[in-house]
Amino acid sequence: MISSQIMQTSIDELKAITKVDLSVYEAGGMVLATTMAQADMSPALISSFAHSPADSQVIGANHLLKIMDEGELLYILVATGTTEEVYMVGKIAVCQIHNLAIAYKERFDRNNFFQNLLLDNLLLVDIYNRAKKLHLEVSANRAVFLVEVKKEKDGQITELLKGMFSTQAGDYITTVDESNVILIKQLEPNQSFEDLMQVADTIVDMVNTEIMADVRVAFGSVVKELKDVSKSYKEAKMALDVGKIFYVEKKVVAYSTLGIGRLIYQLPVNLCKIFMEEIFGENIPEDLDDETLNTINKFFENNLNVSETSRQLFVHRNTLVYRIEKIQKSTGLDLRNFDDALTFKIALMVVNYMKYLDNLEY
Repeated sequence: MISSQIMQTSIDELKAITKVDLSVYEAGGMVLATTMAQADMSPALISSFAHSPADSQVIGANHLLKIMDEGELLYILVATGTTEEVYMVGKIAVCQIHNLAIAYKERFDRNNFFQNLLLDNLLLVDIYNRAKKLHLEVSANRAVFLVEVKKEKDGQITELLKGMFSTQAGDYITTVDESNVILIKQLEPNQSFEDLMQVADTIVDMVNTEIMADVRVAFGSVVKELKDVSKSYKEAKMALDVGKIFYVEKKVVAYSTLGIGRLIYQLPVNLCKIFMEEIFGENIPEDLDDETLNTINKFFENNLNVSETSRQLFVHRNTLVYRIEKIQKSTGLDLRNFDDALTFKIALMVVNYMKYLDNLEY
C-alpha cells in the first residue's frame, strides 16, 4: 500500500492549498499521516466508524470519510471543520488517496505478475487475463536483460535502471533473486541486435559511471508474445553463466553469440571427462601458465598465423614456434594444424567448464 511518507506529502499539499487540516487513520485507529501537531480522534471512535455501514459521519468538529477500493476499507480520512467546504476538501482528499492506492496496487500487481511470468508460475489463460487487467500489450517485441549485481549495490542499481527505462515505454524493472536485476525491455519492430548490444553497453557504462560498480549484462533473444518472456529470461540466465565460464573478459554477453560455449555448458560432466581422457589421456592441460595461455589465445585470434602472432607478442618467430612445439610435446596436438587447434580450443573450454562445476560444489 501507500507509504506514510507519500500520504503525508499528499495531505500536506492539500492543506497548503485549502488551509484545512487532514488526518489519515488505519481502520484500527492508528494515525498514518496528519497535518496537525497531534491528531485528536480517539482510536475507539475511528474503529467504531470503520465498522459502521456509513460512508461518512460528523463527530464534533470533524468530518470522517471512508476510503474504499472494490468494497474493501483502506483508510479513514478525517477533515477537521464542520462546514460544507471542509466536507468537500475531505471528499477531494479521499479521491486523491484512493487514486494513489490504485496506482500503488497496480504497481505491486505488475511486479508480482512479471515475477511469476519469468518463473513460469502462470497458466496461459492467467497471463492473458492479468495482462488485460494491468493494461499490458500481449503482442509486442521484448527482450530480457540480466544485470548481475553485488548485494550491497542492488538497490542503487535498481533505482538507476528505473530512471533509465520508463514504464510508459513498456519497460519494466524487477528482481527474482539477490544476484540479478532484471530489465524486461519492450522493443520497436525494427530494432536490431546492434540496438540490443547498445542498450546493454549503456547499462554497463552508466552503472560504472554513476555507482562506480562493475557489472556484467546478459540478454536473451527477442520474443514477440508476452507468454514467451520467460524463454528470453532463461536464455539470459544461461548467457550470464556461460559468459562467466568461457568469456570472462566480456562485460556484455548475448545468448545468440554463445557459440560452442553453449553446447559445452549443456554437456553432462561424465561426457566431458571421457572427451578429455580420449584426447589427452593423463596429460590434461589444467594449469597452463599465463604466458602459455596468452600465446595460445593470441595465436587463435590471428587465425593460426605465426608471423602476425609473433609480431603482436613482440617475440621472435622462432620463440613462438618453440612455445608451440612445447605444447605439442606435452599434449600431442600441433596448434599449427587446424584440426588439432580446434580440438585444443574445445579442450580448454571443457577444462574451464569442469573447474566451474568443481567450484560450485564447494
